[in-house]
Amino acid sequence: MTENYTALYEEHKKLGASFTDFGGWQMPLKYSSELAEHHAVRKSAGLFDLSHMGEVWVTGPDAAAFLDYALVGKISAMSIGKAKYSLICNEDGGIIDDLITYRRPAAADGTDKFLVVPNAGNAKVVAAALAERAGSGKEGGFDVTVQDASAETSLIAVQGPKAQEILLRLVPAAEHELVTGLKYYAAVDVPFMFGGASQDLLLARTGYTGEDGFEIFVANDDAAALWQALVAIAEDGELTPAGLASRDSLRLEAGMPLYGNELTLEGDPFAAGLGPVVALSKEGDFIGKAALAAKKEAGAGATTGRKLVGLKGLGRRAGRGHYPVLKDGNVVGEVTSGQPSPSLGYPVAMAYVDVELAEPGTALDIDLRGKAEPFEVVALPFYKRQK
Repeated sequence: MTENYTALYEEHKKLGASFTDFGGWQMPLKYSSELAEHHAVRKSAGLFDLSHMGEVWVTGPDAAAFLDYALVGKISAMSIGKAKYSLICNEDGGIIDDLITYRRPAAADGTDKFLVVPNAGNAKVVAAALAERAGSGKEGGFDVTVQDASAETSLIAVQGPKAQEILLRLVPAAEHELVTGLKYYAAVDVPFMFGGASQDLLLARTGYTGEDGFEIFVANDDAAALWQALVAIAEDGELTPAGLASRDSLRLEAGMPLYGNELTLEGDPFAAGLGPVVALSKEGDFIGKAALAAKKEAGAGATTGRKLVGLKGLGRRAGRGHYPVLKDGNVVGEVTSGQPSPSLGYPVAMAYVDVELAEPGTALDIDLRGKAEPFEVVALPFYKRQK
C-alpha cells in the first residue's frame, strides 16, 4: 500500500510520535501515553491531525438535488452553515462510507456549494463514486462540479472542554461570537491569527470524541503554522497532542461507529442503528433507495439477523474486534470494537448480536481466547459529557 504523509508529519516527529498505517497514511498512533491523551481530551483538550480525511467539493446549480440522489440523507433540506451526517450506499444498500456534508454559502455565481468529508481509506472511492453519479440520475446528468481537494487540504481538530477557550486566543476579539455562537454540527469561516497574519479558515463544531470540540480546515502550506500556533497559545498542560489510539478509545466510549468495524459494504444501516439517517421519504430516487426500503420493511437486523449493541464488561478483561459473542456457550454475535474504557473504568465493546438478544440488560459472554467473560447489553453511548 502506498504510504501518504500529512503536511504535519514533521511536527509529529518533533513530538516523538509513534506512527501507524491508517488508510494508507502514516499517522501518529500516540505521542507518549494513549491513556494520558485520552484523559486530556476528557478533562481539558486534545490536538489531533485529521488530514488523512477526504475533502470533496460539490458545486453547481444542481448540487443540492445531486447530493439528495447520491447520498441517503435529505441534503437539500440543510441550511447554509449547517452540517449533516449521512451515508453513501451502493444499489444493494451496502454502506460505501459514512461522511459529513457541510453546506457552505453560495458560490460567486450564486450556485450551491457543499463540502463532503469522507473517511481516510474511502476518500478516493467516495470522490470517484460522486463523480460517476453526477453523470446519472437524470437525463443529461446533474449540472455539478465534483472536485476532490483532499490532497491540498489539512484538517486539525481541537477537542475537549477547553477547546473553545483555546481557539478564541487565535481569533480577534471582535469575531469571538463567530466561535461562541457556533452550534453543534455547524460551520463558519473564522479569521485566525497565526504565522504573522490573519487568515479566514472554515471552522466546524464537529468531532469524533464525545466532547465539545472543533475541526479546522486549512491549506497544507499553512497547516504546520496553525498547529504550532495552537501549541504555543495553550497554557502548560492545557492542550495535549493526541493520536489515533486515544481517538479510537474516545469514539468507542461515545458509541460512534468506525467504518471497517461497525460499518461495512456488507452492512445494513438499520442494523447499525442508523435508520434515522436514511431519508426514504425524500422526493425522487436515490442510490440504494429500493434496497434500503426493503431492509427497513423487513426490520432492523433482518438482513443478517443481528443488530449493533453496546456491551458493558462485568469483569476486568476486554473483548476485541472479531471476538465471538456467546449465549449459553453458543456463538450469537461478534465484537466489532472493544477495549477497557479509561473514563468509566470497565471494559466496553460494540458488537453485532442476534436480534432477540439485543435488549439492554441481556446477559452475554465474550469468548476471550477460550474463556467466557461476562458482559451485559447496554444502550449506547457508554459515555455522555456533562453539558
